[in-house]
Amino acid sequence: MSDGPTVELTGPVHIIGTGLLGTSIGLALSARGVPVWLSDTNPDHVRTAAGLGAGTAYRSGVAQLVVVAVPPSGIAEAVRSALATGAAVTDVGSVKSGPLAGIASSAYASRFVGGHPMAGSERSGPLAASAALFDGRPWAITPHEGSEPGVVALVEALARTCGAVALTMSPRAHDEAVARTSHLPHLMAAVVAAQLADADPAQLALSGQGVRDVTRIAAGEPRLWQQIIAGNAVALRTLLLDVRDDLDRLLAALDDPEALVTVLDAGVRGTQAIPGKHGGPPLPTASVYVAVPDHPGELARLLADVGAIGANLEDLHIDHDPGRPVGLVELVVGAAAAEQLRESLESRNWVVHR
Repeated sequence: MSDGPTVELTGPVHIIGTGLLGTSIGLALSARGVPVWLSDTNPDHVRTAAGLGAGTAYRSGVAQLVVVAVPPSGIAEAVRSALATGAAVTDVGSVKSGPLAGIASSAYASRFVGGHPMAGSERSGPLAASAALFDGRPWAITPHEGSEPGVVALVEALARTCGAVALTMSPRAHDEAVARTSHLPHLMAAVVAAQLADADPAQLALSGQGVRDVTRIAAGEPRLWQQIIAGNAVALRTLLLDVRDDLDRLLAALDDPEALVTVLDAGVRGTQAIPGKHGGPPLPTASVYVAVPDHPGELARLLADVGAIGANLEDLHIDHDPGRPVGLVELVVGAAAAEQLRESLESRNWVVHR
């Protein structure tokens, strides 16, 4: 949080760009009674977002806050145009330093504060939007040296009103952080997924949940990700050089059992460094595997039973292997609660894999 004044977000908020993020912001604000104006170069997107309840089409007027939610290549121009209206302006782009360089020369740059909600989906467009998209998620607030404290507070109010947790950092620190935690993982998923594109179908028939987990985010829209990656190339280049060194070590370790254990152990330590729920330290968990018939309503029945038992789910995964008439659901719970959950589900006639 900033040390500046407390500001209430009363609106109207003008959202420029009604894709996944813009429409989700509109839905979240509208649900909390904040008036929202919507605009987009695609009028169909505006009509769809408005029909979902994200706001009304922009006609005229000066907003309390303008949220620029356009693709990365158009952020700087859209922000400069919005600043000229007299409004405070933020954006939701994945990279902060590049767009800021294109905005800094504006006479109104003090009314701009960058932002980046750390939430999204492989899907895009207004139909993928959700009012709950930002609930409990980090929302980076990236003021520059000349940003007005009142505007910083206003952008923080935007994040809070959408249900997110505001985290203030410099644009450079943000770009280095997302390079490591978002952009690099996307590139690694793309590289692994690319190995599957021309694979023998007989090999792909052995695909399990592991390969789906590793490659899931590689399904993101390539043109959008090209802009994101190119915009953060400086931070990514350093990380990719480190990955190249790690790959060289891995190649050398293939014939050295102890060296290979060292490489794999580094991966384990990396997973343990990821913050747990609510940003706290990761807690010990265990997995309970349940066979769920592939029929309508069975997954809902399982979750209802888990709720009735009183188990607190930390995570959930569904494995749909081809050729099986059932799905395998992985219920991740606190380690101390796993055995009771297994026994309770078995008593309710679920098939639990031990």
